[in-house]
Amino acid sequence: MSGDHLHNDSQIEADFRLNDSHKHKDKHKDREHRHKEHKKDKEKDREKSKHSNSEHKDSEKKHKEKEKTKHKDGSSEKHKDKHKDRDKEKRKEEKIRASGDAKIKKEKENGFSSPPRIKDEPDDDGYFAPPKEEIKPLKRPRDEDDADYKPKKIKTEDIKKEKKRKLEEEEDGKLKKPKNKDKDKKVPEPDNKKKKPKKEEEQKWKWWEEERYPEGIKWKFLEHKGPVFAPPYESLPDNVKFYYDGKVMKLSPKAEEVATFFAKMLDHEYTTKEIFRKNFFKDWRKEMTNEEKNTITSLSKCDFNQMSQYFKAQSEARKQMSKEEKLKIKEENEKLLKEYGFCIMDNHRERIANFKIEPPGLFRGRGNHPKMGMLKRRIMPEDIIINCSKDAKVPSPPPGHKWKEVRHDNKVTWLVSWTENIQGSIKYIMLNPSSRIKGEKDWQKYETARRLKKCVDKIRNQYREDWKSKEMKVRQRAVALYFIDKLALRAGNEKEEGETADTVGCCSLRVEHISLHPELDGQEYVVEFDFLGKDSIRYYNKVPVEKRVFKNLQLFMENKQPEDDLFDRLNTGILNKHLQDLMEGLTAKVFRTYNASITLQQQLKELTAPDENIPAKILSYNRANRAVAILCNHQRAPPKTFEKSMMNLQSKIDAKKDQLADARRDLKSAKADAKVMKDAKTKKVVESKKKAVQRLEEQLMKLEVQATDREENKQIALGTSKLNYLDPRISVAWCKKWGVPIEKIYNKTQREKFAWAIDMADEDYEF
Repeated sequence: MSGDHLHNDSQIEADFRLNDSHKHKDKHKDREHRHKEHKKDKEKDREKSKHSNSEHKDSEKKHKEKEKTKHKDGSSEKHKDKHKDRDKEKRKEEKIRASGDAKIKKEKENGFSSPPRIKDEPDDDGYFAPPKEEIKPLKRPRDEDDADYKPKKIKTEDIKKEKKRKLEEEEDGKLKKPKNKDKDKKVPEPDNKKKKPKKEEEQKWKWWEEERYPEGIKWKFLEHKGPVFAPPYESLPDNVKFYYDGKVMKLSPKAEEVATFFAKMLDHEYTTKEIFRKNFFKDWRKEMTNEEKNTITSLSKCDFNQMSQYFKAQSEARKQMSKEEKLKIKEENEKLLKEYGFCIMDNHRERIANFKIEPPGLFRGRGNHPKMGMLKRRIMPEDIIINCSKDAKVPSPPPGHKWKEVRHDNKVTWLVSWTENIQGSIKYIMLNPSSRIKGEKDWQKYETARRLKKCVDKIRNQYREDWKSKEMKVRQRAVALYFIDKLALRAGNEKEEGETADTVGCCSLRVEHISLHPELDGQEYVVEFDFLGKDSIRYYNKVPVEKRVFKNLQLFMENKQPEDDLFDRLNTGILNKHLQDLMEGLTAKVFRTYNASITLQQQLKELTAPDENIPAKILSYNRANRAVAILCNHQRAPPKTFEKSMMNLQSKIDAKKDQLADARRDLKSAKADAKVMKDAKTKKVVESKKKAVQRLEEQLMKLEVQATDREENKQIALGTSKLNYLDPRISVAWCKKWGVPIEKIYNKTQREKFAWAIDMADEDYEF
């Protein structure tokens, strides 16, 4: 039996060798002939799997006949080893076929299954099959076969040639072949990169496409990890001394911590202000021991210089950190962000804005705040109120501590709250501006402002009529509303004297804050405003008003002292009640939002020229934004580095002008050569020089626009109005209409905040 098997095996091997040699010879024949051969082979394979015993005998006869023809044809013996290995692979394939697994064959473009090992044709290029032990499983060579299939290979080459041709046309024959090859090799990589953002976009929660919750309900499920507390105080090294009256004095930990707050601010203007020093010393003494209180009686005798130098050295050391150290800190911060910086709200992962509790320090305030210098105490877990849903896991307080309270209030949007000790105001941990809750609030705000657009004319006619009212209260309310509408003034809140800085709004204006001029600078009925607004920002404006408003103001100021209220029969409560009667949801802020947004839309229409390039259009946008910022009195002090940055920008402009002058000389010279030579090469050089000049002109214009923009905006804060008062759909529509990339108007954080507007607005959107 074993002899018969050996004999049969040798016959099968010879048969396969012969089949392979025929396939090798038929390689260059037309595809029809190869089809027929494939069909025959398939039929043979089936017969072999069904009648293996009888086929052995038939194959023996065929083998003898074909062996003769093989010797006559004089086939080369250099492929013998290779054919043996192929035969072994053939036998493996045959066993798989016999077990019924014929499905592993892949169909080619011509619609027919490829015959066994048909892709061994590259053997002509000197390819030799691996030895027996290196032969890979069946699926692997088949995959390689599919990749090497010739019709497909030709097709991809054609595509590559087409790509090369297009690139050559675009770059006017300046394409470098090595770069192109690299690009061809890396074709799949950019595709993968393009797919990733798509996946991220799919994961974004398009809450604006979902049904809104009933009025008052903010969420149904809320779970978070609570706040991150400020790290505990670390004592100063022994070599850092505090001196009192020229003598070294060791402070207790609590007193030392408060002393470090003052030392860190030693070079700041605040520490020179009398009220700051007085408040600090008063609160510092509360943290001292009795012994320290008895010794330290005057702040002027305290020497914080060594402490100050120590913190400066620490700050400098942080700047000089190695990349590895910075990376380590970054990784720690990212770890903290992953754990505490997100919450689960209604089955969505939402980013938290400020999950860290503010560390203790000294209160600064805006302007000349009466409480500046007071000690902001350390917030402890016992001060914290946690808000989450009933079915959520309540965050654990730090070991040895407990929360002040745990609430389950889904009518508020905050996660954590506490009361700070300076002004008794409540502080919150809220969600990020890109969250659903914040986005919905913004959307609703701008929709309310759009509703005002429909009835603003009616409201204006109403307050004009009220200027003539017999009731003084109505007249004052009508004039105040005129100022809120025309000048975008804030309403102003009532506050206790001595508790906050002396800032005012429209309702709290005093007689001393305005001056009346029947004529000024060629204009009639001019009102001059001069007062401190929100955040102690000075509001100074000379505004021509209507005659009846001017007469009413004269009436309101009669028999009053400078410190008396201008609108003595009006407060914010009365004004807001009246506004609610005029339109549901109407407040002074809605007027500001409406006037800001409508001004931007009008300015963009006036300033944008269709034939301008992108930098010029962005300059037009910033000018429109600046008009809004001036209306809303969004001012800032010029940045400390402004002069230096402008000098750097000017030097770049000068260098670019020199480059442009050189490029123009080169172009002139090239044109002269082209006139003499009159050949294709010199024409090509002229074209390239022209492009170089155009490119430099564009770059110079971009720098000059940037310089103009910076100069015009040095004292104007564009960001406040852009983020809080301007309907983002106006900006998005403008970008889409004029082909300006949204990235040029909104940075990444702002695009996340206004994702709803970017998705919602088209180029025809009107506020």
